[in-house]
Formats: sequence, C-alpha cells, structure tokens
Amino acid sequence: MRQSLYNVARAKATLAIALRTNGTVNGTTVDLHENKDASRSAMLVVQTGTITDGSHAIILQESDDNSAWGTVAAADLQGSAPTVVAADDDTLFELGYKGSKRYLRASVTTSGATTGGTFGAVIVRAFPRRAPIAHS
Repeated sequence: MRQSLYNVARAKATLAIALRTNGTVNGTTVDLHENKDASRSAMLVVQTGTITDGSHAIILQESDDNSAWGTVAAADLQGSAPTVVAADDDTLFELGYKGSKRYLRASVTTSGATTGGTFGAVIVRAFPRRAPIAHS
C-alpha cells in the first residue's frame, strides 16, 4: 500500500487570511499534541495575495504552556523567517520547525504600510507518535 501524507500530517490555521496594515498580530495557537497525536515535526506555511506596500515580518513563536511565548531560536528552524514586501504577491513561504515545545503560533509585525497586504498562514504538524493523525 502507498503511504499517504494525509495519515501523518494536518494543517491548522494560525494567521487568518486578512488585509494587514501597521501593527502586530499574534496568530492562533496550534497544539502539536492535539488529540494526543504528539506530532514530532511542524512547518509554517505563509501564502500571500496582493501586497501593495509595507514590510510584514513574520516569526514563529513557541511555548511550553500556551501562556509564555518566545521567538523560536534559529537552531530550531529550517529556513529563514520571511519578511513579506510588495514584490511578494502570490508567493508561498515555508519555515521548518525542529524544536521540542508543545505549542506554536505565527506572529506578524507590519510597518510602513498605507494599504498593506493580504496573506495568511498555517502550521502543518506532522509525524505523530500515534498514527494516523486525527482529522477532526
């Protein structure tokens, strides 16, 4: 039987697709242990629409308790956290996570925007200790 990514991965929204202007927005928490799956890997995927202006710096944050948050250390990332600018219309960015914290979320700080840009982000959690991963 062929292996299926559907059985070992699940995407969860962290930043809803929205037009973003100046300010900081913290995304929704993604629990890597949801449904006792205990995912051992994760990836942040950012998808842009139209970006007219501004600088949109996106970071990945982690937490042990879903209360105290910190920026993920570079040693626990695969790739670079993206800063989205006007040249990044209709683009996908991927950022791997190899840390050990239970909770993840994206955070974006937008500056220099008059009309801003539209984008959203999901966290794909994968390789659960108990497969298949729950899709509920």
